[in-house]
Amino acid sequence: MPARDINVIALVKGGERYVFLYDDESRAETLKTLGRYAANPDLSFSWYDAAVLGQKVRLNAPQANRLRSVPPADRTA
Repeated sequence: MPARDINVIALVKGGERYVFLYDDESRAETLKTLGRYAANPDLSFSWYDAAVLGQKVRLNAPQANRLRSVPPADRTA
């Protein structure tokens, strides 16, 4: 069975720690979770936090996935 890489992003905010572990197949679900956390008024996790961590998730994607996520008009030839 091949080993699966696990990605980690974390945020320390005051006394709270938000740590997200995900593999490449669960990248989209991780982005959704960031949004759910930001929408939860019981958490100190903000939309800004979600945006920053979401950008890290997107930038950490394998090269082939990153190229597919850029609109065709924005790609350089």
